[in-house]
Amino acid sequence: MSAKLFVGNLSFNITENDLQDAFAAHGTVLEANLMMDRATGRPRGFGFVTMSTPEEAQKAIDAMHGKELAGRPLTVNVARPREERPSGGGYRESRGGRRERY
Repeated sequence: MSAKLFVGNLSFNITENDLQDAFAAHGTVLEANLMMDRATGRPRGFGFVTMSTPEEAQKAIDAMHGKELAGRPLTVNVARPREERPSGGGYRESRGGRRERY
């Protein structure tokens, strides 16, 4: 059973390969993903690393949480399941019939 880790406070210069290499010292990395901004295509400063076992994941948390990578102290913990968000455009109709963003 694999374990997914949340990795926050990443430098915007970090690549997925850098992330994988940093965690590979603590076990088998199955996957490393950086979250990218859809509009700009730039990294958002966090990502996810999937380790092959929960034991390796805990070892990686113990070793990497607070450790500096590219000059920034990392936040590393077990990833929580993604919360469902309601769909909607973020607009409402005002009294005058105009659409306003809220």
